Amino acid sequence: MIDSDALLADALELIAAASDREALEAVRIASVGRHAPLPLALRAVGELPPEQRGEAGKRLNEVRQAVEARLAERQAELESEALASTLANDRSDVTLPGRALPHGGLHVLTQTRREIEQIFLELGYAIAEGPEVETEFNNFTALNIPDDHPAKADSDTLWISDGVLLRTHTSPVQVRVMQSQQPPVAVICPGRVYRRDTQDATHSPIFHQVEGLVIDEGVTLAHLKGTLEHVTKRLFGQERKLRLRSGFFPFTEPSVELDVSWGDGWMEVLGAGMVDPNVLEHVGYDPEQVTGFAFGMGIERIAMLRHGIPDIRMLYDNDVRFLAQFPA
Repeated sequence: MIDSDALLADALELIAAASDREALEAVRIASVGRHAPLPLALRAVGELPPEQRGEAGKRLNEVRQAVEARLAERQAELESEALASTLANDRSDVTLPGRALPHGGLHVLTQTRREIEQIFLELGYAIAEGPEVETEFNNFTALNIPDDHPAKADSDTLWISDGVLLRTHTSPVQVRVMQSQQPPVAVICPGRVYRRDTQDATHSPIFHQVEGLVIDEGVTLAHLKGTLEHVTKRLFGQERKLRLRSGFFPFTEPSVELDVSWGDGWMEVLGAGMVDPNVLEHVGYDPEQVTGFAFGMGIERIAMLRHGIPDIRMLYDNDVRFLAQFPA
């Protein structure tokens, strides 16, 4: 005959003697574990005479439930005692100042982009954005770039499929704007662009541009110069002088490159020019009725020049020590 009362008494005595959670776990294994007396007794019920099995099985199950309930109670008691001990021995002075956590901020490129955008918003420009995956027509053809131009070569442009590429500048956004509305147009187009450049101190295959476009009746090169002078002085300081040099871009005629005074010399900042009549015709504008100017600047270059950053890769290394020098 199985002595269920003795099994219960032994288990309760062991539980009461457990002084910590580790000891209680050992008691649990010894009391109701797979090879403990109580489970073994339950498995042995089947060997008893039929008339004894029902009563013995019922009583052993009651014992098991009582032991498991007491184990849970003792577990809660020990956890409560452990918490009380911790609180008693590890007091915190809530009047002490907390540990200061570092504050995040805008990346220096984001700061530069937003400052450029604010300057043009104050001048009445709108901000336009477009897809980074573009069509050959919007990226090249509509901008008067011929099929044999080096920029179309696989060595310069990241082609995705026939007629589809990662945009090489944000000028396609200007094309989309002109296709969607009639003059007057005054927009800037900031965004990420892609070219097959080998990364070094001054080049990156991914970088950012802000390009601008103005189309209306009577727009002249003088308007372009006045706009660029205002913008560059806001970006680099009122003491800067401005110089326009002749240049060449397929989508502007005449084309100019802008230098600002820097120390004892000059520094090239951006390219610009009057929108080529062919571009106006590609988007459905009448070049006899309207004229316009366009310009483009690299955000990385502006940031590097303003802050004396010697290597473009520093802008992408995510070194907090470097980025912390430009708090937003």
